[in-house]
Amino acid sequence: MSAAAAPPSRAPWVGMTGGIASGKTTVSNLFAALGVPVLDADLIARQVVAAGTPLRAQLFERFGAAIRTSEGELDRAALGRIVFENASLRHELEALLHPAIRARTEQLAAQTGGAYQLHVVPLLVEAGAAERYSRVLVVDCPESLQVQRLRKRTGLSDSAAHAMLAAQASRAARLAAADDVILNDGPPEALPPLVAALHARYLQLPVYGRVGPQAQ
Repeated sequence: MSAAAAPPSRAPWVGMTGGIASGKTTVSNLFAALGVPVLDADLIARQVVAAGTPLRAQLFERFGAAIRTSEGELDRAALGRIVFENASLRHELEALLHPAIRARTEQLAAQTGGAYQLHVVPLLVEAGAAERYSRVLVVDCPESLQVQRLRKRTGLSDSAAHAMLAAQASRAARLAAADDVILNDGPPEALPPLVAALHARYLQLPVYGRVGPQAQ
């Protein structure tokens, strides 16, 4: 794989992804506790559509009053419902957001440094972005457990939870893209040793270039 795929940075990038309710936040917090810089695409997505940004204005122009609250703020939940129900609109939204998120991520990465960085990218597989990272880490769990966690967290019905999973890349597709996997199907105390072992390995990553599954 091409070593030129990842943009220049003072630190190698590990791309972390996983399905909804797989435990990405829990795992990224454990890496952060070890001193690893964490860049979260969801948080960056909020920054690029903050009040006063050109991108927020574009969203209002494209999706209309339905995504504007009575206070004039962006109603992210309403926007999510609109694009969730319409794949064409979802692709339009991604075409607006993804370039801005990518540019902001690269800017932050260059400023952040570190021995390596963990980039949390929920749509890494859907975007075909694996080549940008030295390693791809997938936080995985059985889909039945995802549904259980999602229903507990959001109050969604079983069918709605399954529909959310179906809108993402399949579990098989994520695992096929993975260089490393953390199986998060047990108690929380099982995770820190798994994170610590990967942290030790990632500290040895070369500065540039992709390192595939063979570099175990």
